[in-house]
Amino acid sequence: MKFDTKIKIVLWEGLKPWQALNVTAFLMSGIAGTQEIIGKPYVDAEGHQYLPMSQQPIMIHGASKEQLQELLQKGLFSEGLAVSIYTEELFETFDDEANRASVAGYQAQELNLVGIGLRGKKNKVNRLTKGLPLHE
Repeated sequence: MKFDTKIKIVLWEGLKPWQALNVTAFLMSGIAGTQEIIGKPYVDAEGHQYLPMSQQPIMIHGASKEQLQELLQKGLFSEGLAVSIYTEELFETFDDEANRASVAGYQAQELNLVGIGLRGKKNKVNRLTKGLPLHE
């Protein structure tokens, strides 16, 4: 199946493994919750039903904090691009309201980013993430 859009998650290279997994999950929940990417439920041979997942592949890249900030600045002004963010301060909060309040305390260029999720036209997302290595 071919897609004209692409999904990429870009993580700060300094995250601990549990943090990288946590940030990825949160970033994808934002993309999945607002974009029409979810497929149909999975059903095994016995008829047990499982939740649907993204129909599209998701690539995970690594970046420095400076690269994340540059990516955000470019992404904010790219028409048709969906952007989700995760800041370092969110590791210290415990609910969505506190998360949103934390982000609201900063201007975009001041955000202490540790992850960004992107979904948009394939060529636009590829151009924005060009040169970023796959996350290890």
